[in-house]
Amino acid sequence: MGFDIGRFCGTVDEELICPICAGVLEDPLQAPTCEHAFCKRCINEWLNHQTVCPVDRQPITPIQLRPVPRILKNLLSRLTIKCENQFHGCNDVFKLDTLQSHLAECEHNPKKLVHCEQGCGSVVPKDEIKDHNCVKELRSIVQKQKQKLNELQNQMSEQTFLINELRRETGILKQYMKVMRLTNSSVRAIADEIEREEIVQWSNSLTRAKVCRWGGMISTPDEYLQNAIKVALMESGCPSHILVELMENCHERNWPAGLSSLETRQSKRREYEKYICKRIPGKQAVVVLQVDNPFLEDDMMSEPGLVMIFAHGVE
Repeated sequence: MGFDIGRFCGTVDEELICPICAGVLEDPLQAPTCEHAFCKRCINEWLNHQTVCPVDRQPITPIQLRPVPRILKNLLSRLTIKCENQFHGCNDVFKLDTLQSHLAECEHNPKKLVHCEQGCGSVVPKDEIKDHNCVKELRSIVQKQKQKLNELQNQMSEQTFLINELRRETGILKQYMKVMRLTNSSVRAIADEIEREEIVQWSNSLTRAKVCRWGGMISTPDEYLQNAIKVALMESGCPSHILVELMENCHERNWPAGLSSLETRQSKRREYEKYICKRIPGKQAVVVLQVDNPFLEDDMMSEPGLVMIFAHGVE
């Protein structure tokens, strides 16, 4: 709908009048052929019922409407209009193109947003402030937050269910492939490649570690320390099919010949300083995987890798 022509100072050219509502054009659009101009809302409502121009009945569709020329926009912007809040006490007169900025700041605008000064800090329209109830408003906010929390919890439950289903299906697939690899060499090769890719992806997710003090290595970790490292590996996403083997390889009794004793470790120090190590998150420990260290001799590496725990010195 257009602006009430009675709000304007002086004469308004008829070219600036909407033929549908007889008000001054608001957000005007133009017909493509006859170039008649209409308020955006007016012409869209009109075309919902009949697809012809209201003035000369030429065919027209909503998609054919286009913006009016710049000169028409300039003429509209220069019109002088009275504030719509004049009945609330505003006597300001200004150019049409500054209408929205004026209404946002007009002290007589009953819909101007103001802050509640009673303590809740809510922003409400000026004409509603007298009926505003802080307790009711805060309860409403709390209720909305609870609803959002419930929605998030439901989404998390759905995601957890899907994750568990995927894990179950993955477990079934692994069991199937485990059986098949025992009888079929092709399946065995595919399964080996899938498991290797799983290890590579996990390794890539870990941070490269630097061991500064190899002398701080704990070669015979107790059960408590081993459990702590096992939990950290699981939380980091360590593939389940290598977890047990890695934990067995965290004690020197299962290390390869080049690391099996303090003496050999001292003599081989320059060799194991070449290890590409990945940090076990949150721990003074590293994992040395065979997929990351294919260049090492057999006496320096075990399948699928080694877990090394330190008292200090891991960066």
